[in-house]
Amino acid sequence: MHREIQKMREVALVYLDRSGGLQKFMQDCKKYSDSKQSYAVYRFIISINPSDIAELDATLGNYILHNPIQAAQIFQSVCFIAIKTLSIIEQLQTEAQISILLKPTHLPPLPSYVLNLAAFPFNYTSQRFYMSEGIAIAMGIVTKYTQGARFLCTEETCQFSKGFRYIRVHLPGATESATVRNDFVCGLCSSPLQEDMKFRVLGDELANKMKIGNHYKIIGIPACVQNGLQATACIEINSIQLCKPSGPSFVSDNFKYLLSLTASSCWRFTAILANIFASEVVPPGTYNTLKLAILLSLVQTCEKENADYLDLLIVTTDTLVIDRLLNYSLCLLPRGIRHPPYSDIFPSVSKDKHGTGSASIQACSAVLAKGGICYIGDLASYKKDKLELLQSVLESRTTTVFIPGKKYGEEADQQVTISLQTNFWSYVDSSSKKHIQKDNFLIGQMDMSLIPPNLVDGFGLLIHNEFPSCQQSSPLVHHTLKKAIHPEAMLYKVSQQFRMQDYEEFILFAKNLHVELSPEAESLIQGYYLTSRRVRRDSTHGSTLSASALKILISLSKAHAKLSLRKKVLEEDALIAILFLESSLTLKHGKSALCIAPNPLFPFDLNDENSLQQRDSHLIQCHHQLLKFIGAYGPGIHVNTNEE
Repeated sequence: MHREIQKMREVALVYLDRSGGLQKFMQDCKKYSDSKQSYAVYRFIISINPSDIAELDATLGNYILHNPIQAAQIFQSVCFIAIKTLSIIEQLQTEAQISILLKPTHLPPLPSYVLNLAAFPFNYTSQRFYMSEGIAIAMGIVTKYTQGARFLCTEETCQFSKGFRYIRVHLPGATESATVRNDFVCGLCSSPLQEDMKFRVLGDELANKMKIGNHYKIIGIPACVQNGLQATACIEINSIQLCKPSGPSFVSDNFKYLLSLTASSCWRFTAILANIFASEVVPPGTYNTLKLAILLSLVQTCEKENADYLDLLIVTTDTLVIDRLLNYSLCLLPRGIRHPPYSDIFPSVSKDKHGTGSASIQACSAVLAKGGICYIGDLASYKKDKLELLQSVLESRTTTVFIPGKKYGEEADQQVTISLQTNFWSYVDSSSKKHIQKDNFLIGQMDMSLIPPNLVDGFGLLIHNEFPSCQQSSPLVHHTLKKAIHPEAMLYKVSQQFRMQDYEEFILFAKNLHVELSPEAESLIQGYYLTSRRVRRDSTHGSTLSASALKILISLSKAHAKLSLRKKVLEEDALIAILFLESSLTLKHGKSALCIAPNPLFPFDLNDENSLQQRDSHLIQCHHQLLKFIGAYGPGIHVNTNEE
């Protein structure tokens, strides 16, 4: 056995030399040597590739995968010999002072290495590496643990009352009491051991590398933690890898063909997308404005802070169909979360029953929807305090969790600020009896007395989805009846040509496009924004245009460019954004001097080539009207007035 261990030590040294680990080890040693501080424990982190080691020596490779604690002792011996041979750290006295943490880059892609808590029996005593993948749904208070400590014999005449004979280091799965406590005795004279507190080493190097709501791959060693009468199976993480979402590098051939057919216009492709979207839920040609807004919000999702968010608030009497449509749309994203009623939307604090009994922050819906959509249902169902919190989050994209220290056994109160990277969808039932009817509404203005005005402004878009007219409701009734009889049936040809999977791939591709504003689009957006701030104002509150309106315009413009599979935001994209925002402002505050039509984006049904041409002509006319509006009311703004 000794000969086998000696061979593994030699292989470990060869691997460190070939992998660059030896060079890093020497640099770490130099830091210790240059430091004026005295250490009881010298800790080294060694990154290892199990596949490369297995090729050098199968025995050592197997040791690392299945006996990582014993494998660390082999590297410990190698490192100690290297330090003493080269006289790198003069202060080092015993091998026990070296603590080695082996960090595997990966594990073999085999089922036996995947952590499965549902499997029975769960072998938490194996003390070998497992890998797992998932989303961090809760986090506790970050507390430091003891990495290493020095103990001395309390009997002054004992030779172990000095030196570094008794060194305690943390082992995977061990609790704090296993590393440091007051009942250790000297092996030589049986006197009590006392810790030399000057040499205690604390650590929490991995805890701050994880954020609640993120998706991670982890490698660690299982353990069983005893908490009173309860035993909890857990895993001590050894290495963490953040999983970044990557969309497909392609779109379906049908979408490519549709894009080539509509290349003559910057508006037709997205018009057809909206027209045929969600044909499994609503008939093609219905709810087009809302469906286009949904698609724009879907492609404007990402996991970056200070992103271009696009939130939707829908006012409707047709809540059943709208709910179905929004639920369907959520499924096109990996992180589309439907918030369950009567639970917390934002992170909350509770007692960690399965761990130490301290505070545990629960992710809740908004954090779990990171990089996606959080659909919170009917706004009218939430109480005032929840709506105020929602308004704050929409404005700052952060929420703060307060942790009272006294309640959770901590010395001081804590505040944890969590960023929220999600778009929010909601709706309001305009037929609700809670609405207070008023008589002093302006032309085009809706009664939004049920929702606080600042909260309405917090949403990027306010969309009024009227119940379909008699002409439109007939296909909707037929659709509903046919779906009730044949739930799995494809009622329309477009449902076969553009499947849900095709839309899913399309959205993931489009959302990852990086787009930039063209000078012409930027000029048009600024011209409209400044002119609207001048026109939409009253003597009491000043401008009724919120400060976030410019961000919303830019977000909408970028979203329409992405949906059109373009990397440059054109004037045509900016026009769609302006018409969306002006419609939203009209619902909130009434018509302005721009005076657009009630449904400027889809003024009539799209049935054929001729109707698409009519829509293009209508949008060109809207563009001319917008330029005249800026020219007449803008504060000396120059915009491109080419009436080509």
